[in-house]
Amino acid sequence: MDAVFWIVLGVVLAVAEIFTATLFLIMFAVGAFAAAGAAALGAPVAVQAVVFAAVSALTVLAARPVIQRHKQSAMESGDTAFGIEAIEGSTALVLEQVDSDKGMVKIDGEVWSARAYDATQVLVPGERVQVIQVKGAVALVWRDVATPAELPEAER
Repeated sequence: MDAVFWIVLGVVLAVAEIFTATLFLIMFAVGAFAAAGAAALGAPVAVQAVVFAAVSALTVLAARPVIQRHKQSAMESGDTAFGIEAIEGSTALVLEQVDSDKGMVKIDGEVWSARAYDATQVLVPGERVQVIQVKGAVALVWRDVATPAELPEAER
């Protein structure tokens, strides 16, 4: 009966890992499966718990630094950025006034909700801005890209 408990716990943790994608819960799932093995061999519950804790801890200690070392952004690895990485740092056009509460911008042909990264900035329609960060479906933008009205005549 104890082995079934540990197997169910391992499966639940492995399935939960699918939704978190952190590669953290899977390490506890490995510990649960090891404890299931100990239970199948007839170990008492206290030994099963120690096996679970020890294998989980060893897995975290061994695997986590390796995962962190190999985790790179597309910019660091030289790959083509996609998703939010591709949007952050890009230029956007203000469609509706952007301030600390609301606004709309167009980024690469897509309309996004936007907020001013600096709460004191108010960005007017037609202004070009830079996307500093994306939080959920809201782009945080900053006025640091010269708009055509601000450019000298020779650069327009």
